[in-house]
Amino acid sequence: MPGSLVGVVLAILEASVRSVEIVLGLVVLGVVVATLAARLRAPAPSLLVIAGVVVGLLPGLPRIAVTPETISLVVLPPLLYAASVDVAMPELRKVIGAVSALAVGLVAVSAVAVAFVVHAMIPGIPLAAGFVLGAVIASTDPVAVSALARRLRLPPRLLALVQGESLLNDATSLVLFRVAVTAAAAGAVTVGGAAAQFVRLGAGGAVVGLGLAFLVAQLRRRTDDAVLETSIALLTPYAVYVVAEACGTSGVTAVVVAGLYLGQRGVQLSRGSVRLRIDGVYDVVVFLLESVVFAVIGLELPTLVREMAAAERDFAGTAVAVTFVALLTRLLWIYPAGYLPRLFGRTERADAPAPTWRVLAVATWAGTRGVVPLAAALSIPLTVDSGAPFPHRDLLIVLAISCIILTLVVQGLTLEPLVRRLGVTEDRSRAREEEAVARHAVATAALERLDELLDLDAAPPAVLERLRQGLEARLGRTRAQLDAGPVLESVEPRTGPTYRRLRLDLLAVESARLIALRDEGRISEDTRRKVQRSLDLEDAGLSEPAE
Repeated sequence: MPGSLVGVVLAILEASVRSVEIVLGLVVLGVVVATLAARLRAPAPSLLVIAGVVVGLLPGLPRIAVTPETISLVVLPPLLYAASVDVAMPELRKVIGAVSALAVGLVAVSAVAVAFVVHAMIPGIPLAAGFVLGAVIASTDPVAVSALARRLRLPPRLLALVQGESLLNDATSLVLFRVAVTAAAAGAVTVGGAAAQFVRLGAGGAVVGLGLAFLVAQLRRRTDDAVLETSIALLTPYAVYVVAEACGTSGVTAVVVAGLYLGQRGVQLSRGSVRLRIDGVYDVVVFLLESVVFAVIGLELPTLVREMAAAERDFAGTAVAVTFVALLTRLLWIYPAGYLPRLFGRTERADAPAPTWRVLAVATWAGTRGVVPLAAALSIPLTVDSGAPFPHRDLLIVLAISCIILTLVVQGLTLEPLVRRLGVTEDRSRAREEEAVARHAVATAALERLDELLDLDAAPPAVLERLRQGLEARLGRTRAQLDAGPVLESVEPRTGPTYRRLRLDLLAVESARLIALRDEGRISEDTRRKVQRSLDLEDAGLSEPAE
């Protein structure tokens, strides 16, 4: 008995060591591919899945099996949270009509279209099983879309559209997936039951996410320790996901809502130095998780194909057809919606023109699939309610992963050339002007606050004069460089505790003015974040006492 127990323990340790080796190998692969992608100016997710497929075809490679729980609990929460925080809410509000139409209507139509194609092309597959596949790949993926969008300088409203759609359509696809699985496993599903499930998962997840985000915000406001606050920010998506799932709601929706809520309140929650630290931690976490998960997507395909029944290995044509139908459905949905301004989103003027066909082409081509569909595909049950095997489960998973790979490779590698060819990029001259306006406005706000401090005799006149000279020099640079490219902000030297205290007070005034400019619509969220980062860098330098 003791000998057998020792054997079990040794087997567990050996499996653990092998798992660690595999993860480390995937991280190394991700670093190498990311370096190559930067040199080739290609999107890293696309190259990662290609590298994963190539590695998966090597002989003698141990089987790499990823459970849906690992993807859902370990990988998804921080990636979804980071993508949500990155969304510009002011721009998202302007296109909320379009996002709603894509996140609900397009997902449902795409799922139905894919279901009928699969049912027609694969003999003997039930329509309900085809609908399971359609629900899996109907929604675009926030992780993949955000990873690709970070490379492109899309116009703010278009960027908010593709990011918002990819974040908000997960609830719809998740509900459709669970309804489809129930129908395929039990043989029937009621409309009332499906509606109740949608409300419980979608609306329930939003309520849980918003409530927990509010609690986290109160906690972070009362936390002064930078390490503790960074830890809270890192654990937030995991805690939100676990609590939402425990409540029987959608963890994905809860994390997205929490990220949107907290992301727009970062300036109020943390000091600039802490925000820089949190951003740095999340940059590393997101890079490592993306490197592993996109490589795993490529690795899974060769492994699953080897384990498929011989009669189902002729799947390539069906995979291409399914991907084409999903893209065609997206095209046929977006263009009519785009030429109906009220459906496409609110406009600043009632007579604003409809978006151009170039903008709609980029919005269509940006609909890649990724991590969320992978987690859904792997969670297809093994059996139906009667105990029989789930019909064509292995084939459905292979088709889903094939579609993910095709969109990441084909659309991912061609999206940037398409954007450049069509000229759908951010107006850099306007961005420079916005940045100059923002820097001028925040410096003016700081000078006004400085005048108040001077009237109150809050500090020695020499210190106040030194601050005034720095702010007036900044005003001069913004005037001189309004049309001359990006403005580089200099950091005033630290000259004692009184100077640091007053400068930090002025930085708080500048940050508040920056948010007001964004809320008034005078600058974009991207410009606000760029200027805010320079303020945070100065805050970080002033937060450490001079030696």
